[in-house]
Amino acid sequence: MITIPEIEKASKDEIASFQLRALQEMLHYLLANSTFYQDHFVRHQISIDEIQSLSDLTKIPPIGKKELQQHNQQFYCVPKSKIIDYSNTSGTEGEAVTVPLSEKDMERLAYNEAISLACAGGNENEIYQLTTTVDRRFMAGLAYVLGARKLGAGMIRVGPGIPELHWKTIQEVEPTALIVVPSFLLKLIEFAETHNIDFRHSSIKKAVCIGEPIRRDDFSLNALGERIRAKWDIDLYSTYASTEMGTAFTECEAGQGGHFHPELIITELLDENEQPVQQGAAGELTITTLGVEAMPLLRFKTGDICRKLEEPCICGRNTYRLGPVIGRKNQMIKYKGTTLYPASLSEVMNSSSDIMDYVIEVSSNEFDNDEILIRYAAKESLNVKELIDHFKSSIRVTPQLIPVKQEELQKLAFPKMSRKPVKFIDRRIF
Repeated sequence: MITIPEIEKASKDEIASFQLRALQEMLHYLLANSTFYQDHFVRHQISIDEIQSLSDLTKIPPIGKKELQQHNQQFYCVPKSKIIDYSNTSGTEGEAVTVPLSEKDMERLAYNEAISLACAGGNENEIYQLTTTVDRRFMAGLAYVLGARKLGAGMIRVGPGIPELHWKTIQEVEPTALIVVPSFLLKLIEFAETHNIDFRHSSIKKAVCIGEPIRRDDFSLNALGERIRAKWDIDLYSTYASTEMGTAFTECEAGQGGHFHPELIITELLDENEQPVQQGAAGELTITTLGVEAMPLLRFKTGDICRKLEEPCICGRNTYRLGPVIGRKNQMIKYKGTTLYPASLSEVMNSSSDIMDYVIEVSSNEFDNDEILIRYAAKESLNVKELIDHFKSSIRVTPQLIPVKQEELQKLAFPKMSRKPVKFIDRRIF
C-alpha cells in the first residue's frame, strides 16, 4: 500500500536539508557525466562547491527549451547501453526533445506516478481506465501504466478517442477512475446521453484530469470543470507534469493545488529577470530534477507560469502546492491593448454548452500585432451574440470567431502524429 512518504510530512527545515544534500550529490554527478553542464560550469565560472544552500542555485544561470533542442545528447549522463526507453516531448514549441530513461529512471517514474495517484485517493482497489496513448514515445502514458502497477491498482489501456469503446469497456470491466483530458469527459457524457447510457450510475467515481486546467487561480472549478460536474457528479483531480521533469504535481482531496514531492524535484518561480519572485507571486516554474540518472536537468525553465500555495494542507502533507498553470510564458498574447493567455479564451468557450469543440489560433498581422482567430463547431442553439458579449465582459476584447464543421476541427486538433488534442496553435514568428 502506498502511503504519504515521510519526507513529505517533514518540517520545512528538514525538507530543505534533504534537498540540499540531494542537490550537492546531483551537482557532482553532472560535473562527472554531463558534457553540457561541464561546459556550462566552465563558461559561467561556476564552482559547485560554492553551492551551500538552495538559495545558492541563483549563482547558476538557468537553461530553457532552446538549449535542450540544440544540445540534446550533450545532456545524456549514461552510455546508450544503459538507456532502456526513449521518450520525447510533444514538440508543440519547435523541435521535439528526446528524453532517455535508464532502469533507475523507470523506477523513479513509477514511484512518481504511484504517489501521485495515491495523492488523488488511489489505492490497490482502484481500476483506472486510460484514455491517452501509451505509444508514440509518450512518457505520460507510460508513467500512468507503471504508476498504477506500483500502486497495485488495475489498469485498462483503452487509448484516445472512440467514446463507444470507452463506454463498452466501462460497462464490461467496471473501472472506478478515468485518466483523461477533461474536454473528453464532455464527449463521453454527450455519447452516453445520445445512446441512453446511465452514466451517472456507472462504476466511475473519479477522474484524474490531465492536459487541460479544470480550476481557476482561486482553485474553484473553471467553466470546463463546472460543465462536467453539472452533468456528472464525480470527483475531479487536477494533475500537472511535463516530460522534461518526469514529475507530477497532483491534487489531494482538498483540491487546493498539486502537491510538491521534495524527493523528486527542486522548484523555483522566477521573474522576467530570472530572479525568485516574492512569496505568493506568479513566476516561471524552473526545476531541478532529483534522482534522474540518464538526463538530469539543473535549473530548467519550463515556460509555465504559476503560483505556490504555502499554507498547510488538510491531507497531512507538509509540502507546498502549485496552483493552476496561468499560462505558458511564450504563449502570452497582446491583443488590442489587452494582455492575456489562451486559458482565458478557453474559459469563455468552455462556458457554453452549445460549443462542441474549438481551436484557438494566434498569428501576427503586417504590423507585428497579435491576431486571434477561434474556429469552433457548435449546436444550432448557440447564441453568437451572447458569446461575443461574454468575451467583452470577461476579457474586454472579442477575437475573430469562425464557425466550421466538426470534421474540419478534428483535422486541426489532431494533426498527424499528434499524441493529444491541440487546442492552441501559435503561428507567430518570434
